[in-house]
Amino acid sequence: MSTRTLVSPAALARPRGKAVYWTVFAGIVVLFTLAFLFPVYWMVTGAAKSPDEVARTPPTLVPSHWRLSGYTDAWELMQLPTHLWNTVVQAAGAWLFQLVFCTAAAYALAKLRPAFGKVILGGILATLMVPAQALVVPKYLTVADLPLLHTSLLNDPLAIWLPAVANAFNLYLLKRFFDQIPRDVLEAAEIDGAGRLRTLWSVVLPMSRPVLGVVSIFALVAVWQDFLWPLMVFSDPDKQPISVALVQLSQNIQLTVLIAAMVIASIPMVALFLVFQRHIIAGISAGSTKG
Repeated sequence: MSTRTLVSPAALARPRGKAVYWTVFAGIVVLFTLAFLFPVYWMVTGAAKSPDEVARTPPTLVPSHWRLSGYTDAWELMQLPTHLWNTVVQAAGAWLFQLVFCTAAAYALAKLRPAFGKVILGGILATLMVPAQALVVPKYLTVADLPLLHTSLLNDPLAIWLPAVANAFNLYLLKRFFDQIPRDVLEAAEIDGAGRLRTLWSVVLPMSRPVLGVVSIFALVAVWQDFLWPLMVFSDPDKQPISVALVQLSQNIQLTVLIAAMVIASIPMVALFLVFQRHIIAGISAGSTKG
């Protein structure tokens, strides 16, 4: 059965039809490219302008005089090395905790089939229906006075790491991928004498690299761009991540320096995506089909 489209194949086969099709297609691609890349271009060039040129009306598309001093001033005046390192520590810890505990929980729910596993999974997924803002106060009270231990985690990276573990979306993403791993593979590992932990480490995890890459990106980006929670738990300026420091230090800073700091702060995540984009796409497509 043939599929009907907006333009018939016969019209596309004609030279005029091909020319119109590729013209429209190229125009749409260019428009979408400009829509995504123009804000990045505007931010990068804005940091290279003088303060007067940034505030000029109408704005200039290209700086009249390229000034790179905004980037050096942002690096020094806003103490970016300290805050970037704080962000790296917080993001790396949250990523490691999520990878360990979410993977273990997803593997148990998918392959070990514990008692009341479906009830537990349903309770975990139910947390996705709760707005994140509604959990801020309970989380803060918990980290301010940790139950049983009665210790405070404020101004401690653990205040970022531990709440990050409770990520129902990443856990469900991992579980759906583990569900697709054939049971025969696990039974073959059991016949060879591998235990549960050995099977997870030597069989399941190597097969799960695509989805682990996706979960890693989600975990890192979530911590890197978070603002409200780090603002609440880090009152010490020397321990604040870059997202909080940019706001806290922006009051007495020139606009060009602030824009330059934003450019520098966005570089790690952009570089991370460009390096691992193939793994991200592979991980997303890996969970879309069952096989």
